[in-house]
Order: sequence, then structure tokens, then C-alpha cells
Amino acid sequence: MSAAPALPSPGFPRRTFLGASAAGLALLVSGCTSAPSDVRKTVTSEQADELAAQLGVQEALVAAYDTAATAEPSLAAGVKELAAQAGEQLDRLRAAAPNTTPSATPSAGPAPAGTAAKGWLRQQVAAAATSHATACLDQSGPRAALLGSIAAGLRGQDGLLA
Repeated sequence: MSAAPALPSPGFPRRTFLGASAAGLALLVSGCTSAPSDVRKTVTSEQADELAAQLGVQEALVAAYDTAATAEPSLAAGVKELAAQAGEQLDRLRAAAPNTTPSATPSAGPAPAGTAAKGWLRQQVAAAATSHATACLDQSGPRAALLGSIAAGLRGQDGLLA
């Protein structure tokens, strides 16, 4: 018995296949080169306003460290490093919101003299931490991470002041 010659399989002719492949490749390339919008990097006006408010909160906290240190000189040396950390956090917030004017945050007033200054400062730190943590929920991407990180750091400072 001899084998029957193999017949070509029906299907796409070579030219049709090559044409469809080229068209598919063109669609694929054009789809891959368009820049997708990253929602995490898009800042809404509400988010920008909230970040400006958090700049004001952090500025008030940095001022509170100075006020407490002035009210109780023996406290100054003990909170010097914490005050420097609060200043660094403020710098990071400013870098995250360039060309932003902080929203006015009411001053906490003068710190009480004596040992009460430490308790007053602790209240200011806790309030700032709560404010940043709350604002973090309405932000996205790096801004949320920054505010969350600062809030966590301030919670640590609150614990150290206890």
C-alpha cells in the first residue's frame, strides 16, 4: 500500500495571515506606547487643599516644640531631637506640595510654664498625629504614604513624651 499524498490544509492564505499579523502588531504597538494615566499621581483640588492644611498642622507643631522649650528650659534638651524630626517631616511635606501655601492653622497658644509644658506639648503632638492620619485616608499614592508615615512617627514621639 502506498501512502496518499498529503493535501494542503485549508486555512488562511499566507498573504491574509501576514496582513492580519501586521495589523495586530500595529494595534499592539500603538496600545503599548500610549501613556496610561496613573490615578495615584493625579492630585484633585480637594487633596491639594488637604495637603496644604497638613502643612499648616506641621508648621504649628514645629512652633509648639519651640514654644514648649521656651516655656520650660529644662525640657529643651530633652526634646531637641524630636523637634528636629518634626522639622524634617515638615520639609518632606513641603517637598510633596511644592508651590503650596499652608492653610492657616490656629495656634495652640502659649505653653504653660514648668512641668505642664511637657503635657501640653504631648497634646500638640497627638493632635498633629491624628490630623495627619485622618488626612492620609483621603490621599492616594505617595502623599498617603507620607502622611501615614509622619502620623506614625508622631505617635512614636507622643509615646516618648509620656
